[in-house]
Amino acid sequence: MLDFLTHLDTTILLFINGHHTPFFDKLMLDFSAKFFWAPLYALLIYWIFKDKKWYGFLVLVFVALTITAGDQLSVHAFKNVFMRLRPCYEPSLQGLLHMVKYCGGKYGFVSSHATNSFAVLAFLIGFFRNKRPYVKWIMWTWALLIIYSRVYLGVHYPSDVLGGAVLGIVLGSFFIWLYHKCEIYLTKRYKKQETMS
Repeated sequence: MLDFLTHLDTTILLFINGHHTPFFDKLMLDFSAKFFWAPLYALLIYWIFKDKKWYGFLVLVFVALTITAGDQLSVHAFKNVFMRLRPCYEPSLQGLLHMVKYCGGKYGFVSSHATNSFAVLAFLIGFFRNKRPYVKWIMWTWALLIIYSRVYLGVHYPSDVLGGAVLGIVLGSFFIWLYHKCEIYLTKRYKKQETMS
């Protein structure tokens, strides 16, 4: 069974990576880059502050915590534990992969890009679910383009990004739950102080 899954993983990787053009090479590099998505991040921050005013700073703190947790756990609890080589370092795949630019760190399970993007996805979908439910479609499109680009570029197996996505959703769901608890506590405390004054 494990051999079948490994074979399937590699087959899907080679299929996606094998369908490349110069245009998509550049596009996928952009999708994997942090600053390419800066306009989207600016829009999300604008919506956060428009909806929450000064509480927006609290939201950003929790987003930062979510990303930090995803980044650290994907490396120290997965990559450095499972030590699964990225496809671009796998000897049996040498000469079979189309490498666009770089390979990255030695180990790939789980993908930090996938973990972080899906953690933010889960957090922001939970945050915007009442006032801006359409944000979920934006976040899903963003996250799926990122993980597809990682496989296209040959730096991750499909299972690397799927594993990262699951980890990210768990982390994002936890931190949005924690944020809501914190917001309720601060709101009650603020109202209590207003009543006493």
